[in-house]
Amino acid sequence: MGTLFAAAAVTLVFCAPGYPGQTGDAQPYVDQFAQAAAAAAGWPAGSLAAVYDPTEPGGLARLASPDAALAFVPYPFFVEHAAQLHLTALVQADVVDTGPRQRWTLVAKRGRVSGPASLSGLTIVSTAGYAPDFVTRSVFQAWQLPREVRIEQTGQVLSALRRAAAGEPVVVLLDQTQSAALASLPFASELEAVVQSPELPVAVLAVVRSRVGAARLQALRRGLLSLGHAPGHDELLASMHLRGFVPPELPLSTAAP
Repeated sequence: MGTLFAAAAVTLVFCAPGYPGQTGDAQPYVDQFAQAAAAAAGWPAGSLAAVYDPTEPGGLARLASPDAALAFVPYPFFVEHAAQLHLTALVQADVVDTGPRQRWTLVAKRGRVSGPASLSGLTIVSTAGYAPDFVTRSVFQAWQLPREVRIEQTGQVLSALRRAAAGEPVVVLLDQTQSAALASLPFASELEAVVQSPELPVAVLAVVRSRVGAARLQALRRGLLSLGHAPGHDELLASMHLRGFVPPELPLSTAAP
């Protein structure tokens, strides 16, 4: 049996476009996570590998590999690529200071945006800008965005907020952690929160194209759900800004590919 499991070794791909972190810096942490997850699931040592890529194209390339059976990605990435990659959520991340769900907030120069029509001709800048379906379908469920709105990705949120405060034709879509830091900025009085999203998952660990058998998946799910409660994993989870994992509760539009 051990030989059979070893022959079915699979890879967990971590991808977080728009957020700090390079492959070399993150690799030791994702390696440790893979070892801990496999052990918690009762999988043999070496049966789960992990790779990290900080870019959307790099993550997609990794996930196209036949051994890429699992993906740990932000929810915007999941929304954008679930159908293409046949992703099915296994668990949700329970994130330090946020929890398993968060609200996204659109921030604009004070007085500039009064409703969806006011966004005409502006650019929505966000770490999630690589996922326009997420922005339009998940964040702005209550707003019909004008066709003239552009959506742009950035890893430089502070610079984007400065541009908005200075009156440039941009508005900034912030995740919950970024929103919490807004009041501390010296130019915060020039900005205002315009609209918030519903509560949405922060990140998802998903199965790729059913490349793992049902029995192994059930064992992995149980192992992941136990990580935040079992002794010995606190330091590892903290290094990845995690408290643990919870069962997935996705909006109906993304519950299945």
